[in-house]
Amino acid sequence: MVRTGDQQTHFVLVHGACHGAWCWFKLKPLLEAAGHRVSTFDLAASGTNTQAIQDVATLSDYTKPLLELMATIPPDEKVVLVGHSLGGMNIALAMEKFPERVSVGVFLTAFMPDNDHKPSYVLDQFNEITPAEAWLDTEFLPYKSDQTDCEMSMFFGPKFLSSKLYQLSSAEDLELGKTLIKPSSLFMKDLRNAEPFTKGGFGSVRRAYVICDEDNGIKKEFQQWMIDNSPVNEVKELKHVDHMPMLCDPKQLSVCLFDIATKCPK
Repeated sequence: MVRTGDQQTHFVLVHGACHGAWCWFKLKPLLEAAGHRVSTFDLAASGTNTQAIQDVATLSDYTKPLLELMATIPPDEKVVLVGHSLGGMNIALAMEKFPERVSVGVFLTAFMPDNDHKPSYVLDQFNEITPAEAWLDTEFLPYKSDQTDCEMSMFFGPKFLSSKLYQLSSAEDLELGKTLIKPSSLFMKDLRNAEPFTKGGFGSVRRAYVICDEDNGIKKEFQQWMIDNSPVNEVKELKHVDHMPMLCDPKQLSVCLFDIATKCPK
């Protein structure tokens, strides 16, 4: 369904860790007002999804709502996949499994894997350069309290939200985040055991990266490192935005997404 001008684009918006479909509430109506179709949803154990994160064993399990949506896309249609933050890993998996149904994968200040390393590679690199104290009041807990060799849950604390993710967003948006976030996971054990994404799947799909210049969560330097590690077809940069551009400047983001969609091959 990727068409532009007087025709419609189908945007599929994928939220990041601890968040949910609710975080797109400002952007979605802007895209729809321009005549486009927008799909938002909660990943497993996120938003209104009633699963507990401890029951979500793998990235694939976590991504199931997106994969189920992708399976319903007609063979003659393509969508614009937008993954925010950890959502970059979710859209990468969808691109791997449904490359023919994606016109472009948009990584919005998102973790972006490559075709050469384990899917955990960019997350391992990020954790390597991020000192423990940078996580502030974020809680990391093992899925099972009596085991250390298991996945870890992750829950952002209010100090982390306010200083690392929402520092340019409104007080109301920050309060919304504090109220609605839920524990998530980086699925490091699963991703370290997974095979790399393939050139014929994930690697065959057009990609764009949207840099957020004042992101304190995933710094601009690391965003650029991911682009250098796995070059994309297009790089855009949003100005004066934090980690949550869909909240702090949804209009600038909507214009950016329109421009990316317009350049998709027909």
